[in-house]
Amino acid sequence: DRMLPRRDGLSVIAGLRSRGNTTPVLILSALGEVDDRVTGLRAGGDDYLTKPYAFSELLARVEVLNRRASAREAETLYRVGDLELDRLSHSVRRAAREITLQPREFRLLEYL
Repeated sequence: DRMLPRRDGLSVIAGLRSRGNTTPVLILSALGEVDDRVTGLRAGGDDYLTKPYAFSELLARVEVLNRRASAREAETLYRVGDLELDRLSHSVRRAAREITLQPREFRLLEYL
């Protein structure tokens, strides 16, 4: 929601995205002008639905986001030789042995 009591929903999305969180975000808001929707999408929202809305439309949009996320899940396991990096569980294995990495180390390896 764009109008949360203590914090703008866009700052919540920005915080998620800055930490590399790619969880799909559907923004529900009473702010429905074109500029409001564009701002929400550019802030990292995956979809934007204005209030009031029909439940059937909300459900359909959640289903679409879920399909997209499922397609991305296939891209979350990377293998190079005997090195395996799992972006969902934030785990790394080499020759089937778990390697413990700090979050920054994991992000660096993921980037490479």
